Amino acid sequence: MSDDRVRGFPAFGAAGARGRFARSWWGRAWLSAMEDTALDLRQLKQGRKYAAAGLVGPITVSPGRITATVDDVDGGPYRTQLRLAELSEGDWTRFFDRIASRAGHLAALLDRDMPPDLVEAAADAGVDLLPRIGDLDPECDCPGWELPCRHAAALSFQASWLLDADPFVLLLMRGKGEREIREELESRTAPRETELAAADRTPGELPDLAGFRPSGAPSIPAAPGVPAEAFALLVANASGQARALLAGQPWPGRRHDAVRLAAEFPSVAGRLGEGGGFERAVAAWTYGGRAGLEVLESPWTPPKAALAAARAALADVPDEEVVFERNHCTAGAVQLRLDRRGRWHPYRLEGGTWWPAGAPETDPGLLLG
Repeated sequence: MSDDRVRGFPAFGAAGARGRFARSWWGRAWLSAMEDTALDLRQLKQGRKYAAAGLVGPITVSPGRITATVDDVDGGPYRTQLRLAELSEGDWTRFFDRIASRAGHLAALLDRDMPPDLVEAAADAGVDLLPRIGDLDPECDCPGWELPCRHAAALSFQASWLLDADPFVLLLMRGKGEREIREELESRTAPRETELAAADRTPGELPDLAGFRPSGAPSIPAAPGVPAEAFALLVANASGQARALLAGQPWPGRRHDAVRLAAEFPSVAGRLGEGGGFERAVAAWTYGGRAGLEVLESPWTPPKAALAAARAALADVPDEEVVFERNHCTAGAVQLRLDRRGRWHPYRLEGGTWWPAGAPETDPGLLLG
């Protein structure tokens, strides 16, 4: 088993009591699966107190289980675990095929978001990602007989914090680590070998295009069952690919194509994808192009000098209101995300989800001022 399939998390401690448990909807679904199965509500109440008091030790997540030791005022520590059935290889194949076919779902998952329509799409393919009543199987070496006991309940409550921050924790319990999942999705969205071979052919000498100026897109009438706007979209798409290839820029491929086209042709966006994840991806491209989509999908660690410059630009904002995490800078209901070109992209918190909110700026002070 690779390190990618075993993840360890430090103990939250008493300081980990950050208010209510499970802020995300999938975190709440996790707790519901545990709470609706419990026969003794007193154990749940005690487990909540143990979790908030920081009695749960470091947590380890691996395929099929999440484990930790839990202290108790009456003894312990006790070794506690929650089991969850792994998905079969057939389940994973259907899940990967379904997610890879929808750019919005893919973008949301890579941004560590799990919109309801992504889970619904997986369920339509016969794959249950979230646990249901009775799916979580608690075990503990304490003398108690309750299922779950207060120690397993405490572990489950703290696990909801992990799930809030990263839905890949749930997918790891279902059997695959983040690296495996990303590689599988990349293999499904990468160009085919025949396409790569064609791209590798050395083209002949091109004519001098410096003085060439197109007269405009050709006017193509509608065909039976095919509206004229469909032809206009295909022409624009081919033109965009040609410009990128002539400029030596890599084409984003099918994974981002649907998002780009929906941003450039809003009238056909509904045919290319749907759901909150897809809409966020389209908004990110609309405001920031390919770089905007990259900061939505892929967090990265910028150099220290870039973060120091940002802190200096935000000197007028109280330190306790600004939180830096990798390339994200959060201040209340506003978040800024730094792209690799040194521009900050603004986001607004709407319904518990960060949404692209405007064009990027090199000076973060202009966006938080």
